[in-house]
Amino acid sequence: MEKFKLPFVRSHIHHSAPPPDMSGVDAKPVYLQVGNSPNNGYALSNVVAVSSVDLPDNIYVQVDKLFVFTTRHSNDVPPGKIGFNGNQRTWGGWSLNQEILVQPFDLFRYSGKQSYLGSLDVEISFRSRAKAIPTPFDQDELAQHFTKCFESQIFSPTQYLIFEFKGHIFDLKVRSLQTIDLGDVEPSTPLASGIETKGILTKQTQLNFFKGRDGLVNLKSSNNLRPRSDAVIRPDFKFEDLGVGGLDTEFTKIFRRAFASRIFPPAVIEKLGISHVKGLLLYGPPGTGKTLIARKIGKMLNAKEPKIVNGPEILSKYVGSSEENIRNLFKDAEAEYRSKGEESSLHIIIFDELDSVFKQRGSRGDGTGVGDNVVNQLLAKMDGVDQLNNILVIGMTNRKDLIDNALLRPGRFEVQVEIHLPDEQGRLQILDIQTKKMRENSMLEKDVDLSELAALTKNFSGAEIEGLVKSASSFAINKTISIGKGNTKLNQKDIAKLKVNRGDFLNALQEVTPAFGINEEDLKMCVEGGMIRYSETIDAILKNGDRYVRQVRESAKSRLVSLLLHGPPGSGKTALSAAIALKSEFPFVRLISPTEISGMPEASKIAYIDNTFRDAYKSPLNILVIDSIETLVDWVPIGPRFSNNILQVLKVALKRKPPKDRRLLIMTTTSTHSVLQQMDILSCFDQEIAVPNMTTLDDFNNVMIESDFLDDQGRVMVINELAQVCPRFNIGVKKALTNIETARHDDDPVSEIIELMVNSSGV
Repeated sequence: MEKFKLPFVRSHIHHSAPPPDMSGVDAKPVYLQVGNSPNNGYALSNVVAVSSVDLPDNIYVQVDKLFVFTTRHSNDVPPGKIGFNGNQRTWGGWSLNQEILVQPFDLFRYSGKQSYLGSLDVEISFRSRAKAIPTPFDQDELAQHFTKCFESQIFSPTQYLIFEFKGHIFDLKVRSLQTIDLGDVEPSTPLASGIETKGILTKQTQLNFFKGRDGLVNLKSSNNLRPRSDAVIRPDFKFEDLGVGGLDTEFTKIFRRAFASRIFPPAVIEKLGISHVKGLLLYGPPGTGKTLIARKIGKMLNAKEPKIVNGPEILSKYVGSSEENIRNLFKDAEAEYRSKGEESSLHIIIFDELDSVFKQRGSRGDGTGVGDNVVNQLLAKMDGVDQLNNILVIGMTNRKDLIDNALLRPGRFEVQVEIHLPDEQGRLQILDIQTKKMRENSMLEKDVDLSELAALTKNFSGAEIEGLVKSASSFAINKTISIGKGNTKLNQKDIAKLKVNRGDFLNALQEVTPAFGINEEDLKMCVEGGMIRYSETIDAILKNGDRYVRQVRESAKSRLVSLLLHGPPGSGKTALSAAIALKSEFPFVRLISPTEISGMPEASKIAYIDNTFRDAYKSPLNILVIDSIETLVDWVPIGPRFSNNILQVLKVALKRKPPKDRRLLIMTTTSTHSVLQQMDILSCFDQEIAVPNMTTLDDFNNVMIESDFLDDQGRVMVINELAQVCPRFNIGVKKALTNIETARHDDDPVSEIIELMVNSSGV
């Protein structure tokens, strides 16, 4: 049997003398029944009471191979029993009279040289809330008394214990610790928050006390370098705990700007002469996780429960009520700050749909001024005369441009973090989170490759990926349901074998499509019959288009490239633009066409164009195809010629460079080049590309070949006849393709195509 010699185990409760020499004492594993501590002395000393028949006095024992305690003999504990206090039983999850395994524990064999505690972080709460007092407790005095009571004992993160100080009884919880080798000059091990890490408390251990969840214990310290007693972020917090994937960079910025200063000792922050950040704005496309971040943020904080407010809930029809609603949100923080000052807890207020309430002042036009007063009230509360240093206001919006500018300056929402659409690695993280339960419960087939799904879900937001997983699950569930006439039943055998497979996800990809990014349906309609390279001119245009795509993707100086494709109606300008855009594989490709805004009033058209351009700045690589720009500006040859307001919006948008890390390629088409010249908009384009009609019969012959129209003999007959009647051939490819489809369904396609082409040529 192993012999255990403890270096610092005390022999009496609250006794600071060195422990007796335990050399030569043998102890065997035993099964004992859980009982109560024999008296308060044992309970407050954090030892376990045992009979001298079962175990030696003053040795370390491990219970259920996880929880470590120090033994203490008691004549009041019968053989076969082991006495725990209530907190010890809570920590281990044991019931009275439950049988547990108790065996000797050799920490040095378990941990090696790293067996002593360099630092110990402890949360402290009043055992009874009814006996809480506002008097501050000095952390240094608490640390000295804690060491006196528990020196030489082994501690682990998550451990619960009872602690008496100056007549007050406290509940303590070990939050985290750092183990060291006493011979180390500089500790190298990180803070640990898992129960498997264990260490011995010594007089040299740095003890840090933090407010417990109730926040009722007021702590003070004469040591300016002690960490805050109400540190905002839990030390055991990890990104994955939030269940939000693909946002590591954004979280890092949020923590650095909004929370780092709140972790530091207040004295250090005072020396820097800075105040804490009071406002954090999360903005970006819908579904990217802004509201989810705000909802989950309380999980990482030791703060008051966040107040979550939907923007429209603030507004009221009663005079002064809206402003009062704002004041009420800050009332608790003001009261605590007046009484506790910098020791006040952090109060978090979360505003969802911020743009719906705090719009630019003077923009509502409702004549009431209520909206302006609400903005003024929030400005005053966040950064007014009576400044609070214990608040953090988190706002979320899809439309940052609508928010009043005064709210976006330092002192208000000064930290502004854009929540992007996730990249492929981010989508993989989100898929991993969303399918975690499936994997844990063996409900996911082995043929499901999350990396493959991450690649297939380009432009999906986090919410859309969640929808994709739900859709895939519905396809899997549907296999177990038989739907008959008036009878729906579940196949019990199939339910037991239910798993979501790759096919279910592929089906879901046909059902769930991203709202942001490539509008493939509209673009593919523009090249429905495929891209017909009927001449070298078309090849050259496509080659030039690819070159401009590379320029936007690779050049550090070309954040914006704007092209104008001009030519006769039906020459294929839109099809060429769509083909170049689809081939680019840019994350964001969008078509602005007259079809989308037909029938809209002028103000709605302007808003639609402006919003589409703003969307095009949200992705790293973007392409906008603006079809028939003269129609967008409502140009007509007679009457009111065009809309000057829409024209000016387009002029500004075409010249406006995207943000630093964004690139945009704009391809605009027109059939009225001279009209654009008169409108003075040609200067907005970097390059112009002419797209001509077909001008030779060889071009038309190539179109017929690409369209698989007629055999060689038939095509020769068509070309020879057209050569006779159409000496000057000039026709758009779009019209030619329409004529071919019409002739294809005629009894005499050769004669029909000749007649249609002659009529189209105007001969």
